[in-house]
Amino acid sequence: MRLRGLILAAAAAVAGAAVWWRKNPSACPYGQRFWVEAPHPLITRGRLREILEAKPGERILEVGPGTGYYTLDVAEWVKPDGELEILDLQREMLDHTMNRVGERGLGNVKPAHADATAMPYEDARFDAAYLVAVLGEIPEQEAALRELARVLRPGGRLVVGELLGDPHYVRLGPLRLRASGAGLAFERRAGNALGYFARFRKP
Repeated sequence: MRLRGLILAAAAAVAGAAVWWRKNPSACPYGQRFWVEAPHPLITRGRLREILEAKPGERILEVGPGTGYYTLDVAEWVKPDGELEILDLQREMLDHTMNRVGERGLGNVKPAHADATAMPYEDARFDAAYLVAVLGEIPEQEAALRELARVLRPGGRLVVGELLGDPHYVRLGPLRLRASGAGLAFERRAGNALGYFARFRKP
């Protein structure tokens, strides 16, 4: 009985923390980076490559790279003349990712330490942008989507990845509404409600 009580108490604590975290969105702290370094079922690198359709020579933006789970691969996909710019609110995450970039010998990744709701880029800079398990961490999602729309060139692509179980998981329905409000047209989804990538396009 005592063990059962402890298990129930632990489960309640975890659930309570998840509810609090969902109501108080914030970036995953660098000290808990093991969460972003774990395998990403359903939202795999291969599935991202398929829906992002990154091409050599393109300029692509990644918002919230964490420790570079997708970064290194995307940088390879746009070589030899393409560029990947990564933006994160946390300097530690950027430094970690750029260390990995250096170890891989990649010279086409450029970091920016900034907020996703106020990006330091000119209008229509990028051919495509993506963020994976990040949008729900941003308190002002609509503002971030407007910024993403602003920095995409006409016809540019935005891919948003979400994984059920993430305390900040964003369902596709609300995502489509917010993206539409930012002027982004939904094209298609890869995956299902358990884990998906959704692609939007700037008209």
